[in-house]
Amino acid sequence: MVLLEALALRQTWGRRMLACLVMCSGLSVHAAAAQGVATELTVRVVAQDAKLIQDSVGGAAIVVRDADTGEVLAEGRQRGDSGSTDKIMRQAHNRGETIYAVPGAAQFATTLNLSRPTRVAISAEGPLDFSQALQSVSTTLLMLPGHHISGDGVVLTLHGFIVEVLAPGELSGAEAGAEVAVEARVRMMCGCPTQPGGLWDSNQYTIKAQLLNGDEVVAETPLRYAGRSSVFNGQITVPAVGTQRLRVVASDPDGINFGMAQLQLTHQ
Repeated sequence: MVLLEALALRQTWGRRMLACLVMCSGLSVHAAAAQGVATELTVRVVAQDAKLIQDSVGGAAIVVRDADTGEVLAEGRQRGDSGSTDKIMRQAHNRGETIYAVPGAAQFATTLNLSRPTRVAISAEGPLDFSQALQSVSTTLLMLPGHHISGDGVVLTLHGFIVEVLAPGELSGAEAGAEVAVEARVRMMCGCPTQPGGLWDSNQYTIKAQLLNGDEVVAETPLRYAGRSSVFNGQITVPAVGTQRLRVVASDPDGINFGMAQLQLTHQ
């Protein structure tokens, strides 16, 4: 009788221990899943037909979200230089070859804690130091826990030019019939220089100054290379009708790049 009771007690304790092990094991798996797996992500933002958006133009703002819930998983700024001119612009590229990942090249690198396959939405906006040139771009992709994205990483492309009006100064007088000297700087979104016959050949671009009354263009003139890197100038005649704004536009339809800058004028 005593032996039977001992055996029954041992079985009871055995079942309890087994149940505890199962429960504890389940809790451990659940805790690990909730914590997630460290998964590296590299993002690079590049200018269309040019190089990486670099520190000298403010870099680019990056936001990584869970595409299904909208939760922000990571955010920050791309930092670094514009990368290798030879690798990006001059050399032929073989499939799978690294183009952007060289020492010092601009990037945004982060580590996500993923507990499941996650569809992420990555957005970028830049160049941050030039509000008149700001553009944005985004993409989505599925990321798997522990499957790192490094090297060149996810590459996002911003289209446009950085256009700056250098002259006349802001709120300059615009007397009817007057000749106004206009000077502007036109660069790629990465801050790379433009000039006739250069790597970024301004002969392929149309750059012009416009005077506007409301949304109506009342005068227009082409701007020519001024002999200094990325600088273009010309003269425009103020018409008798009211002139409210000066606008400089740059376009390269073949390269899919467009940009503009404008300032208010006082009409006397």
